This record gives sequence, C-alpha cells and structure tokens, in this order.
Amino acid sequence: MFKVKPDHLTGFFLFTFTKFRYNHSPMKLLIFQVDAFTAHQFGGNPAAVCPLDEWLPDATLQLIAMENNLSETAFFVRKGDSFHIRWFTPVLEVDLCGHATLASAFILFEKLNYQGNKINFLSRSGPLSVCKKDDLITLNFPRDSFLPLRPPLELLNSLGFQPIEAYKGKTDWMFLLDSQKEVEEFQPDWTAMAKIDCRGIIITAKGEEVDFVSRFFAPQSGVPEDPVTGSAHTTLAPFWAERLGKTELTAMQLSKRKGYLWCKVSENRIEISGNACLYMTGEIYIENDK
Repeated sequence: MFKVKPDHLTGFFLFTFTKFRYNHSPMKLLIFQVDAFTAHQFGGNPAAVCPLDEWLPDATLQLIAMENNLSETAFFVRKGDSFHIRWFTPVLEVDLCGHATLASAFILFEKLNYQGNKINFLSRSGPLSVCKKDDLITLNFPRDSFLPLRPPLELLNSLGFQPIEAYKGKTDWMFLLDSQKEVEEFQPDWTAMAKIDCRGIIITAKGEEVDFVSRFFAPQSGVPEDPVTGSAHTTLAPFWAERLGKTELTAMQLSKRKGYLWCKVSENRIEISGNACLYMTGEIYIENDK
C-alpha cells in the first residue's frame, strides 16, 4: 500500500487536486438567445443558438436543449462554405425549424462576423439558404405538400371543435376555422393532443389585418404551444396563396408573444421573412464525461 508521509501531504493533495481539476475541466460553449419573427424583445419565438467547432454526441445536444427548455435549440458546424445545422426541442430532434434557423442566421450576420448577405445551411431537410436585406432575414425552405383528409376521431376529440376543412401535410395536421376570433379563443387540451401521432397541429383562419393567422401546438414534440413556427408556414403559405389567389402574403401567429411573417410562394419553395433581436449571450459549461 502506498503511504504518504506527513511532510508530503501538502504536495500530495495539491497534485491530486490539480490532476482532478485537469481531468474534469469543463468544455465552454457559446450560447445566444434570440427572439425571432419579431422586431422587439419578449415577442416572437425565443431560440437558443449554439455554434460548435465540431459535433458533440447526440445525447449531449439533447441534454443542452432540455436544459435550455425553449421550443428549439439550434446547433451548427461550419462545413466548407456552408453550415450544417440541427434543431432540438427539449425532448427530440426535428427535421426542420424556421425560427431557430432565422435566429442562427441572425447570430452569424450580427455577432460572428459572417461576410456576405447569404448563408447556406445543410440540414435533414436538404439545403436551406438564408438571405439578409436591411432588417429582414429571409428563409428559403422547401414547400410542403398536403392533402384534404378526414382526421381520426381521437384527433377531432382532442380539438373539441369541428373544423371547416382538414389537411395532412408531411408532418403536421392543419385545420381551417371560420374566423380569426375562433383561432384566438381556442383552448387546447394538451393531454389529448399529446397522444396524436404527428409532429404538430396547425389551426388557421383568414386574418383581419394580415392575409392569414394561425397557432401551432406540438405537445407530442415537447412544445405545448410554439409562439411562432416558421416551418408551419411551408404548409400555411401555399394553402392561403391558392385560396386568396396571390403569391406574396402577410401572416401573424397568434400566440401570447405574437409573431409576424412575410411569405412568398413559388412552385417548390417558400420564402419566409422576419425580424430578429438578441436577448442574451453567454457560455455553457459541459463536463467532459457528458
């Protein structure tokens, strides 16, 4: 057995402490929080943005998103002239997220000295480009395909109302209501909604001050009500473009925080524009054994 003499105790404990501290020194990551689809703080949809030099384990990314407890945390890694981007809710990784992409572009443009006015992202949904002009940031996303479909009874029961029309997109259900007031006054049943097998549920109606309004619910994805959902507008914008006979539309998402979007519809893509503002910058400390 190794014995330590009394006069060696100080050096022994100093060595042990130094070794422990060295082996367990935390990794520091930058983190930003950005309010997206709004021109002022405390509006729109807050997203966390974490630039990385290289990918961390998926479990660590998910833990960071859970700790942030925002509807989305975006991570990106530079890959040549593009950026590989991923998005996590507090409980799972998603295929596409609008407001966290807008927030990531905002951070690159405003805080990370990105040169130029166009950013190319690589994602699980394919290539995505983002452009900046004055105060507006424009996302170029794939257009969703959707079909009129009779919803299952458990989904209708979770809504508690009979929609005028129902549609199923790639990942979401969308329901048409009669008026903006009905969208505003809808009271969701989170427990019942969480049992529905889809990413989320969109309710929408013709707007009073904008072309259309909406709300978005995704308790099954860890987000009871998303304040502003850019990706939902890949379904909403083409639906309303056809209904209103126009390709450029204004939109408002009627969460408590509210968000404002400008949409332009083409054959296969949707341009979704909005503002963003910085709320917070900081550092995350990740232990090496995570």
